[in-house]
Amino acid sequence: MNSERPLRGTFASFLLAQVGAHAARQFAERLTPLKLTPPHAGILRRLAQLSGISQRELAAQLGMHASRLVGVVDEMESLGLVVREGNTDDRRTYSLQITPKGRETLKEIGKISQQHNEALSAALSPEERETLATLLERIADQQGLTRGVHPGYSRLGGKTQRPGTTSASETTKPDKATNTID
Repeated sequence: MNSERPLRGTFASFLLAQVGAHAARQFAERLTPLKLTPPHAGILRRLAQLSGISQRELAAQLGMHASRLVGVVDEMESLGLVVREGNTDDRRTYSLQITPKGRETLKEIGKISQQHNEALSAALSPEERETLATLLERIADQQGLTRGVHPGYSRLGGKTQRPGTTSASETTKPDKATNTID
């Protein structure tokens, strides 16, 4: 940690990117013991809020192609966190439900998120944290970002590997033309 003042003329955009990249990396590392990635955590959180949502609707909310969501949901289903259920109104679609194991995992993610937030903002007073969050929300709104949705979902695809796995057979290819991913 370097306590020197930033170089004169350092842009806020650079500092946001620097802290954002660091925060994302740290959060991913904190999720490793659960064998989850940040996309898994975000989707689980979203499904807890919107139980029964279709894969297509979830993909639209996350700003990603529906075919990229399938691989991530496959991973989450194999971990016992979510289930796909047939939609009684439209047999061509599935609704996504969080399982009891998924709800327990979400509680663990909540604890990790709280610890992550505390560690990341330890240099700020409670008032400064609130001010920073308000300012960042204003910037996010002005930039057209959807609150509570990481913009990285739109870039998901290709091969992913869950933390804690090592073999090629445990590596999934989320861009299977079915769905991959709050």
